[in-house]
Amino acid sequence: MSDTPKFEVIDRRKYKAEEEERATESAATQVPVAATAVEAAPEPARGPQLVTSEPEVAEGEPDGFVPMPPPPTVEESREQKSAYDASSQRLEDLVRAQNPAAGPQPPVTFDALVQQFYVSAMIQMGAGTQEGQRPRVDILGAKQTVDLLGVLAEKTKGNLSPTEDRMLQAVLFEARMAFLELTNMITMPGVPPVPPTKPGKR
Repeated sequence: MSDTPKFEVIDRRKYKAEEEERATESAATQVPVAATAVEAAPEPARGPQLVTSEPEVAEGEPDGFVPMPPPPTVEESREQKSAYDASSQRLEDLVRAQNPAAGPQPPVTFDALVQQFYVSAMIQMGAGTQEGQRPRVDILGAKQTVDLLGVLAEKTKGNLSPTEDRMLQAVLFEARMAFLELTNMITMPGVPPVPPTKPGKR
């Protein structure tokens, strides 16, 4: 007797045809709807939708300009924020139920945002590699992350507390210095890297 398993192929088209036939018979026995009845519009699909046509660009706009959709109303933003907070709370309750020793999650602050960019940039430049392993460097990704820190510093200028501003400037300085040392090693072999200096000293 062969040990090869036997597979049975089921033609599901047969069952589908029978279901369609039963649905047709059922529809025929129902009382016809009045001709004046308005056909219900199909419920719009939820979630992200694939855009299949190019958006129209207003005259005078530069090439590549993509118009933004209209902003949400105040009421829409308030409802979404309320639903988001409720969903976040359910998630935190679920995590704490599975791990009772875990305390509440700390609130997200500006410091946490800056540190997240900094850590991402350092990891992209190979920091945190375990001993004996070859560093995996994403130099272009690191440049983009450091540039994002620069954008953050530019766009928040004059809107930060002195402590937040000092922290952001120090982190941006350290990230740029690490990037500079790494690119010197990559692009100019044999050239010693720029010696690190402390912020504020020239």
